[in-house]
Amino acid sequence: MNWLTRLIPSIGTLKTKSKVPDGMWTSCKNCGAVLYTPELEKSLYVCPKCDYHFRIGARKRLDIFLDSSSYTEIAPNLTTKDPLKFKDSKKYSTRVKDAVAATGEKEAIIVVKGELDSTDVVVASFEFRFLGGSMGSVVGEKFVQGINLAIKDKCPFICFATSGGARMQESMISLMQMAKTSAAIQKFKKEKLPFISVLVDPIYGGVSASIAMLGDINIAEPNALSGFTGRRVIEQNLRIELPDNFQKSEYLLKNGAIDMIVHRTNLRSKITGILRKIYKN
Repeated sequence: MNWLTRLIPSIGTLKTKSKVPDGMWTSCKNCGAVLYTPELEKSLYVCPKCDYHFRIGARKRLDIFLDSSSYTEIAPNLTTKDPLKFKDSKKYSTRVKDAVAATGEKEAIIVVKGELDSTDVVVASFEFRFLGGSMGSVVGEKFVQGINLAIKDKCPFICFATSGGARMQESMISLMQMAKTSAAIQKFKKEKLPFISVLVDPIYGGVSASIAMLGDINIAEPNALSGFTGRRVIEQNLRIELPDNFQKSEYLLKNGAIDMIVHRTNLRSKITGILRKIYKN
């Protein structure tokens, strides 16, 4: 075998592409950096290059916030009905089935009882991937059941809200949830128990006008967008040009709409510290 024959197999191997498992690399939507996914997970899905906070699912948020994943879910089998038989380009029932298949969740909110630094807490976490985290009858009911359990067990209630607003497919039934959840929060506050609201990008419509802004302390992640109506709608209707950071958490803090901005990696310790000062179990 001469030198050319020995070289040919080596040349052939150069044509074989390296097999990299799917999902090993993630591109940052803000700065474009290509990030190693396991390292991104360690940073709680915050870009180490530009500090961009990636959107994360409701269950992932619960896992990184609570002491462990051994929490108890509240009303896990409560599912959405279609009382109005609503249909646009698709049937509402079909949209719900598609959302369940895409997310693995039964609704746009998960409510659980768990522990934060060994303190009992009830936590609600919105799932934006489920019909834009919209609030329908089941979302409202699960939230209220969580509030009632927190009252019964005399423990703090924490809500991570991210939503496009009320769910149009349920019409007035959906809008009624704003009043229903607001009344439950007021009942909770009469018990002198702390309600901490965390605004997660994005948070709009009926949820921002009820649940999200009614906390004893309202916290937001950096650069989280929050408002009742979207920026473009306001600009088009009022024919004005809004500031570049309009509706971002930094703008809300400057204008007194929220109490503080907390980096995701500090949320757990910050809320723990707040509860130590205002809550005695």
